[in-house]
Amino acid sequence: MTTHRRVPRLSPQNYFGRQTYFISICCDHRVPYFRELVTAQNTVAQLLQCAAKHSFLLHAFCLMPDHVHILAEGTHDRSDLREFVRMFKQRTAFQFRKSNGRTLWEMS
Repeated sequence: MTTHRRVPRLSPQNYFGRQTYFISICCDHRVPYFRELVTAQNTVAQLLQCAAKHSFLLHAFCLMPDHVHILAEGTHDRSDLREFVRMFKQRTAFQFRKSNGRTLWEMS
């Protein structure tokens, strides 16, 4: 039996606007996928693109072997953190599955 930890969530209005967020996203089963340079480079490229597209300034980010930390700030009143993270995870997961046949991110 697999158990999923409950991830605490704020109320929806807390994910919009000109706010600063610290986010951690873990690889599926904490597998160190980012030890592979190509995977790390592709992930960073998608992070930068998604941040720009969704009106987020990246103050800092750090890819660890099995997770990523992101410090991001919304630059517009309509900046939507949930959509930014959703698109980042979707694009990186699709690209990773296509090239490796595996799941990149843990279920949240």
